[in-house]
Amino acid sequence: MTSILLSAFRATFECEATVLARAPGRVNIIGEHTDYNDGFVLPAAIERQTWIAAAPRDDGTVRLVALDLGRETTFALTDENAPGGVAPARSGEERWSNYVRGVAAGLLAAGYPVRGMDAMMSGDVPIGSGLSSSAAVEMVAVQAFAAIGGFAVAPAQAARIGQKAEQVFVGMNCGLMDQLASALGQPDHVLLIDCRDLSAQPVPVPPGVAILIADTSVRRHLAVSAYNVRRAQCEAAARVLGVSALRDATLEMLDATQMEAVVADRARHVIAENSRVLATVAALQDGNLAEVGHLMDASHASLRDLYEVSSLELDTMVALLRQQPGCWGARLTGAGFGGCAVALMAADAVDAAIPVVAEAYRGRTGLTPALYLTRAAAGASVELI
Repeated sequence: MTSILLSAFRATFECEATVLARAPGRVNIIGEHTDYNDGFVLPAAIERQTWIAAAPRDDGTVRLVALDLGRETTFALTDENAPGGVAPARSGEERWSNYVRGVAAGLLAAGYPVRGMDAMMSGDVPIGSGLSSSAAVEMVAVQAFAAIGGFAVAPAQAARIGQKAEQVFVGMNCGLMDQLASALGQPDHVLLIDCRDLSAQPVPVPPGVAILIADTSVRRHLAVSAYNVRRAQCEAAARVLGVSALRDATLEMLDATQMEAVVADRARHVIAENSRVLATVAALQDGNLAEVGHLMDASHASLRDLYEVSSLELDTMVALLRQQPGCWGARLTGAGFGGCAVALMAADAVDAAIPVVAEAYRGRTGLTPALYLTRAAAGASVELI
């Protein structure tokens, strides 16, 4: 992929790229909708990623090409009409570029010496699948701007800049898990991330365990509005419970407090999910994969019944994965409303399971899924060419 990207860059900009940056997508093993509640998550960076090839410009302009989309946009790093004269404008026409525009705005607001650049972007993280293609774009943009500008950004700050870009420029009121996983991923490790203090503890994936991602081929068209509603419900529950975030609540507190039933359901999921994350880490460290699978199954049931973010297709895929020999557990991954499921399987069982699941899913839904094996991968990086 990188050779094609560099060749296309050369043909488009009539110069050589000097920077090649990459950032992976992520899959979340367990801990869904806990990140924006100051909770715990357990993601891994994956082998699918987004790349940016770039070269510096001296005119304070970013010319950005999305190779896979066949789209191009140009924006200035300064705006005389904006407060302080700094703020790339949000685009209503080239919305795909708002993730990069938002990152540039965040870096400038933080005082980094952001420089203009010619940039071309390409990747293989499926869009709208729940594997954080948006976070991959944000983190690769940080890497590219930093390399072109000659500065470094700490992973936690990079994640916060990416989060703000998504919230302000895109309208998705997201947490920090996706950006942190993309920035901090480690090969063959999942990451226990505390979303309150942004600390990350690598947890080894036991030998012989494979991560299987199953894309339902259903895209999350309503995810932004539904996601934002769920977040508002969690904030409402925290206010009623008298805590700063649901991270600080217990099921006993919830049972002793009167609130709207649907709000209580959202809170019940988050409180129990935090406990499931910590229990999963302990089970992985003990090599108790049966318990990991039980916790994943319980997480999916909670997301389906209490948080109401599953779908017929996700439920079908999860059920089919669980039926396969060598599958310890499966659940939806990401925000839900479509996208992907994830399963932990015995590595020697994956090849046999993939065609069986694909055929059965196609027969039940009429949709053609994409199933692929991944390893936990390294986080974002950059190289100078």
